[in-house]
Amino acid sequence: REAIEEARSYVARLVGADDPGEILFTAGGTESDNLAVTGLAAADPDKKHVVLSAVEHPAVREGAGHLESTGYEVTSIGVATDGLVSPEELAGALRPDTALAAVMWANNEVGSVQPVEEIAAICLEAGVPLHVDAVQTAGRLPIDVSRVPLATLALSAHKLYGPQGVGALYVRDGVDLEPLMFGGGQEKGLRSGTENVAGVVGFGVAARL
Repeated sequence: REAIEEARSYVARLVGADDPGEILFTAGGTESDNLAVTGLAAADPDKKHVVLSAVEHPAVREGAGHLESTGYEVTSIGVATDGLVSPEELAGALRPDTALAAVMWANNEVGSVQPVEEIAAICLEAGVPLHVDAVQTAGRLPIDVSRVPLATLALSAHKLYGPQGVGALYVRDGVDLEPLMFGGGQEKGLRSGTENVAGVVGFGVAARL
């Protein structure tokens, strides 16, 4: 437990989170993205609309596709020739029934870096929680969730030289999220299952370094 909590504090520090309790450990970036997309949507069942960029990782895109198959409407925002989303276009797509928006910070194929801070401010003003896939960002670009008002942020250890099979999801305090997995109540009940202690500790060391 001490080793897990020490690792949690290192991962929190990596992304600028003041409270290590906002970090949930998962099995990797895919699970983190899935938990964010479906968990944010399920938190408000009266809202049945999702907005995402057209260049999201399959973990986000397919998660949204699953929601679509259950009755959600998904709006996909295209990108310009530089691979960037237009914040104005995204703002225009947000509606009173939008459950969440999702924009990946840095693209895993072409490396485009989205204007996440501006997009997060737009979503905050609209009252729409923003999920950000930062799997390719952490360890390469500064991340400070105290400055960027996003709701959730996905991370993966092996993308910053940690072990495979472990990731994390930053969940801002006060954000409602429904779990994907049920059981012993680990990770604040949002990710039940015995923790991968060795993987978590390795993730913590990678984040510290």
